[in-house]
Amino acid sequence: MRTYHCFWLLFWAGQPHQSFLTSLSKRTSGFAEKEKVLVLSGNSRRDPHRSKRSWMWNQFFLLEEYTGTDYQYVGKLHSDQDKGDGSLKYILSGDGAGDLFIINENTGDIQATKRLDREEKPVYILRAQAINRRTGRPVEPESEFIIKIHDINDNEPMFTKDVYNASIPEMSDVGTFVVQVTATDADDPTYGNSAKVVYSILQGQPYFSVESETGIIKTALLNMDRENREQYQVVIQAKDMGGQMGGLSGTTTVNITLTDVNDNPPRFPQSTYQFRAPESMPPDSPVGRIKANDADVDENAEIEYSITEGDGYDMFGITTDKDTQEGIITVKKALDFENKNLYILKVEATNTHVDPRFLYLGPFKDSATVRIQVEDVDEPPVFSRPAYIMEVKEDIPINSVIGTVTAQDPDAAKNPVKYSVDRHTDMDRVFNINSGNGSIFTSKPLDRETLLWHNITVIAAEINNPKQSSRVPVFIKVLDVNDNAPEFAMFYETFVCENAKAEQLIQTLSAVDKDDSYSGHQFSFSLAPEAASSSNFTLQDNRDNTAGIFTRKTRYNRHEMSTYFLPVVISDNDYPIQSSTETVTIRVCACDHRGKMLSCNAEALIHPTGLSTGALIAILLCIIILLVTVVLFAALRRQRKKEPLIISKEDIRDNIVSYNDEGGGEEDTQAFDIGTLRNPEAIDDNKLRRDIVPETLFMPRRTATARDNTDVRDFINQRLKENDTDPTAPPYDSLATYAYEGNGSVAESLSSLESVTTDGDQDYDYLSDWGPRFKKLADMYGAMDSDKDS
Repeated sequence: MRTYHCFWLLFWAGQPHQSFLTSLSKRTSGFAEKEKVLVLSGNSRRDPHRSKRSWMWNQFFLLEEYTGTDYQYVGKLHSDQDKGDGSLKYILSGDGAGDLFIINENTGDIQATKRLDREEKPVYILRAQAINRRTGRPVEPESEFIIKIHDINDNEPMFTKDVYNASIPEMSDVGTFVVQVTATDADDPTYGNSAKVVYSILQGQPYFSVESETGIIKTALLNMDRENREQYQVVIQAKDMGGQMGGLSGTTTVNITLTDVNDNPPRFPQSTYQFRAPESMPPDSPVGRIKANDADVDENAEIEYSITEGDGYDMFGITTDKDTQEGIITVKKALDFENKNLYILKVEATNTHVDPRFLYLGPFKDSATVRIQVEDVDEPPVFSRPAYIMEVKEDIPINSVIGTVTAQDPDAAKNPVKYSVDRHTDMDRVFNINSGNGSIFTSKPLDRETLLWHNITVIAAEINNPKQSSRVPVFIKVLDVNDNAPEFAMFYETFVCENAKAEQLIQTLSAVDKDDSYSGHQFSFSLAPEAASSSNFTLQDNRDNTAGIFTRKTRYNRHEMSTYFLPVVISDNDYPIQSSTETVTIRVCACDHRGKMLSCNAEALIHPTGLSTGALIAILLCIIILLVTVVLFAALRRQRKKEPLIISKEDIRDNIVSYNDEGGGEEDTQAFDIGTLRNPEAIDDNKLRRDIVPETLFMPRRTATARDNTDVRDFINQRLKENDTDPTAPPYDSLATYAYEGNGSVAESLSSLESVTTDGDQDYDYLSDWGPRFKKLADMYGAMDSDKDS
C-alpha cells in the first residue's frame, strides 16, 4: 500500500508585533486571519509526479525592538505525518538557531528569545525538518524559510561631523553657498518615512538659511561686515519622518567665519604730525613714524606711504615698515639749521591691494601734513672740499708751501679754527701745516723715485671746543725732475775669443733711467775719453737706446792680457742732462773654430749665486753660540759632584741585597760546584777587576795546589789568610759571598728566610758588637731607631 507524506508549515497571524507571512506569488497586505499551511508532498513509489500546491510560504516579517517580557512568537511547524503521539521531532537550523530562535521539538512552535535589531541584521535564513524520534530519520525533506526584521523608527538622524567649520568672504551676496551638512538615518529607507530626513535651522537666523532636503547652508543677509562681526555659530537640525510630529532628530553646529576683503580705506588718526630733527643727523637716519589705520587685515591692510608735495620733498624720504605698517620718515640729505630750520611735507597712505568691487566706497587712500623742525647743534668745522689734490716737484726746497686747505665753523658763532696734520698718516713728518691759515709746506726733501704719492690727513678743530673737529684727506703727488743719471740695465761681463776677427760684435748694451720722461727716454752711448783712442774695442751707438761693442783687432792673447775693462759713458737728453760712466768687463778666452768658449784663465763668467753678507754673519753667530753652549755644558758636567751612596738616613734602597736562593751547606753538592774550590788551578788569576784601575800592578802569585782530600773549611781559611796579607787586595770595603758560613758565627745566619720578626720588632744594637766592618750599618739602623723613639 502506498502512502503519501506531507509536511505542513503553519504560521499563525496574531497581534501586529507577530509574524507576517508572504507568499512566493504575491505579498499579503494586512494581517492573516487564519493559519497558512505549506504542503510539501513526499515521493510516492506508485505516483511519480508531485502533488500540486496552491501556496508556498517561505518568508515572514518580525518586528524589531520587541519590548515584551515573554519570548516573541514567530510561527509553527507541522507535518502531516504528525499523529500527535510524540513520535516526530522538529528541529531548526540556520542563522541564530538554538540561540536567537528556538523551536519546541514536540509542537514545532518557533520563538525569538532576544530583541532583534534590523540595523544589526535585517534577514535570517533558517531551515526546518521533522524526523522520527525513534529512528532519527527525516520523515520530510528539509525546508528553508526567511525571517525579515520589520523596521521601526528607532534611530535618530546622525550628522557626519559633530562640528562643521566654514568661511565666506564678507560683503557676500544673498544666497552665497557656505557649506553643505549631511545627516544619515540607520532606519530602513524603503519602509515608511523612518529614514526620510528634513533639515532646518535652529540658530543663525536671519544671517543664514538651510535647504530642507539638501542641507546646503546659504547666506540670507546682505552686506555682512567682518569688521562688525567675524564669527557666527549656526545650529542645524535633521529630523526623520519627513519632519512630522513624533520624528527623531539630531543637531550639529556650524562655525562660520567671515574672511576679510579690502572694503575699508586707510585713515590717519590725525591730520598733522610734528617732529624735531637735529641738524647733525646723518643721512638715512629716522626722524619719526606715522601710521594710518586700516580696519582690514593681512594683505588688505598693507599700506604704502609716499611724500606727494612739500618744501622738503628732496630732503626727506619715507618707507613702510612691513611688520607694523608704519611710515618711517628718514633724512635723505644733510640738514643745515643756518640755511633752513622748518620743513613741511604732505604724506599720503595708499592701499597696495585694491578690490575693484568696492571702489564705490571711495578712494582707498588718505593724506596728512608733517612738520619737521630742524634743531641747531654745535657742528664741527667744514672743509671747502671733500678732498684735496696737490702737486709738488721733488726738488722743491724745504719749508716751501705746496698748497692750502680751508675750513670754517658752520654755526652762527663762527668760532675760529686751527689746523694740524694727523701724524699717523705722516710718520716721517715730511709735511707740516700752518695752524692758523691751513697752508701745507715741506719739512724734509722729497724724492719721486722713493715715493710718488703722499697721502696725509688734515684735522680742523674749533679753538674753543677742540672736540668739534673734522678731517679731510690730502693727496700730494711728487712731480719728477731729471736728477738721476742713466745706468746699465744689468751687470755686463762678456768675453772675447783669442781668435776673434776685427769688427766682430761681442756684446749689446742697454740702459735704464729712474726718472720719468714724458716724451720717452733717449740715451746716447760713447767710450770714455781715456779709452777712446787706446782701447782694443770700439762702441757703436744704435740710436735706439742700445749700443754694441765691437773688436778693433784680429787676435787677442790671454797670456798677455786676460781681462779688459771698458768704460762707457751714458747720457740722457732731458734737462739738465745727466750722465754716468759704467764699466764693461771683457775676458779673453780660448774658443773653438765656431766661436764657442772653451776655457778662460779667470773665474767663470757665470757667477754662482752666493750667500749674502747678512746670511754669512747669521751662520757665523749660530756656530759661535753652539760652541759656547757645548763648552758650558762640558764645564757643568765636570763640576757636578758625585752623589753619596746614601742620600738620607731613610734611603737604603742601594744597600739592600736580595738573595733568591740559599745554598744547602757543604752537604749540598747539587747547588754549588765545590770542585772549583778544591782545584785552584781552575781559577784565572790573571783576571783583574774592571771597575777600578790598580795603582801598582803586582805579578799574580801562584799558590800551592790543595790536596784532593783537603777539607773545605781549611781551604777557605787558607784563602782568607792569603787575601788578608795580599798587597794587591782593594783598599775599600767589599762584599764577599761564601757558600759556607762556619760554626760559631757571631752573626749566625744572615738569611732573611729565617727572620720571623718585622723591622719594627727588631733591635739592631747587636750590630755594634760585630766589629768595625759593620759600623756603618750599625750607625744607620741605630739612627733609625732613635728617630722612631722621638
